[in-house]
Amino acid sequence: MSSKPRIASPCVAVCALNAELGICIGCLRTREEITYWTRYTDDERAAIMADLARRRAARESATD
Repeated sequence: MSSKPRIASPCVAVCALNAELGICIGCLRTREEITYWTRYTDDERAAIMADLARRRAARESATD
């Protein structure tokens, strides 16, 4: 049994889906990612976290 901590949810308690983009305006996850977060493995969560960084950078560059 692993004692490695699980990757925590990136939720920032600003929960509203942007219908056009299909992502939460707070954490930038898709509806599917939010729904299945507790079922994902750590590898799947890490991949999503990496993609969230890309999404965040894209959002920031779009507002510049």
